[in-house]
Amino acid sequence: MATTPAPPAAPPKPTWDPRRPEPPFPWLRPTIRIRLTLLYGGMFLIAGILLLSIIYLLAAQALNVGNEPPFKIVGGTDIKVSSHYCPEVASGELSLDEFNSAISTCIDHQRQAALDNLLSRSLLALLGLAVIAFAFGYAMAGRVLSPLGRITRTARQVAGSDLSRRIEMDGPDDELKELADTFDEMLERLERAFTAQQRFVGNASHELRTPLAINRTLLEVQLSDPSAPPELQQLGKTLLATNERSEQLVEGLLLLARSDNQIVERKPVDLAEVASRAIEQVREEAVAGGVEIRGERAPAVVQGNGVLLERIALNLVQNAVRYNVPEGGWVEVTTEAQHGQAVLVVSNTGPVVPAYEIDNLFEPFRRLRTERTGSDKGVGLGLSIARSVARAHGGRIIAEPREGGGLVMRVTLPV
Repeated sequence: MATTPAPPAAPPKPTWDPRRPEPPFPWLRPTIRIRLTLLYGGMFLIAGILLLSIIYLLAAQALNVGNEPPFKIVGGTDIKVSSHYCPEVASGELSLDEFNSAISTCIDHQRQAALDNLLSRSLLALLGLAVIAFAFGYAMAGRVLSPLGRITRTARQVAGSDLSRRIEMDGPDDELKELADTFDEMLERLERAFTAQQRFVGNASHELRTPLAINRTLLEVQLSDPSAPPELQQLGKTLLATNERSEQLVEGLLLLARSDNQIVERKPVDLAEVASRAIEQVREEAVAGGVEIRGERAPAVVQGNGVLLERIALNLVQNAVRYNVPEGGWVEVTTEAQHGQAVLVVSNTGPVVPAYEIDNLFEPFRRLRTERTGSDKGVGLGLSIARSVARAHGGRIIAEPREGGGLVMRVTLPV
């Protein structure tokens, strides 16, 4: 009896998207914490400016700037005045009217100096309080957004490998707790659906392996009988080829189910070596089809599973050889390390592929302009397996139509 495989985990989210360029000015897109800080600080700054303006106007009105002085000299003899701030009134050669005018001008000057001093000191105080307000707003924004940070971290862990993670937020029943509870319920449903799907694929594939192996053994024994008639020999060969195709389908399903899991045990793997091994396995088929395999493969070491990574290269190279032009075709396989990423590129000549059909190529059992079972070149799982393995390693695979026909398959993996 076949054993039930362990429930698989979700594939990790790709860490890098080569099709999405970096924004030219990242500082023009501030985080929500910075925006909240600017909002809090800006509101305080506007309120402070309004308050300062009101105080200034009230102080100016109380000091009666521009009005008559509170007193004036109307008469008297031997009046002597000494002033450090108003030296004009200290002159003894002024008439009474000139003396009163000098006093009024001096008082107005002192009132204006007092208002200017009040304004400058208030602006300095407002600047200091604005700095404190922005710092306080930044701290408060971080405290308010901390539940969102917890939700984000949990979502990142779920996208990485573990659908069993939950937020389980405590606290009052506010909007953030409602969001966290809704997210937990969604994760619960996703985990059940994903586990059920993967368990079905795994169990079905395991259950199909045994009868297919028995059928292959019986057919091989029958074909080894020299006394069997030619018709029976031909029928046995046909059935054996059909059985082999079914075995490839089952193995592909198993590999597809396994490759959707996270790669737990990672070891250094050189993509150049992986690509060379894949080429050696396909070289005989390429020679038979008149397809030239070329390309320079520079060292590009990644952390991952060597068997699964070799499956990516093998599937891509096999597809490039099988779906090629009848004569004078070529397949170019290159590897390199660039921008902290390891890149495997497989290009080939072949039929023209419309851009709108590129995404369909990665769907299981889909081929270009052929029926689901209308081709003897494979079981239709090669690119699906390659994409799943790439995702399991935190990378991605992109297909682009090549000018003149064929495809350019680019696999990008984190180093």
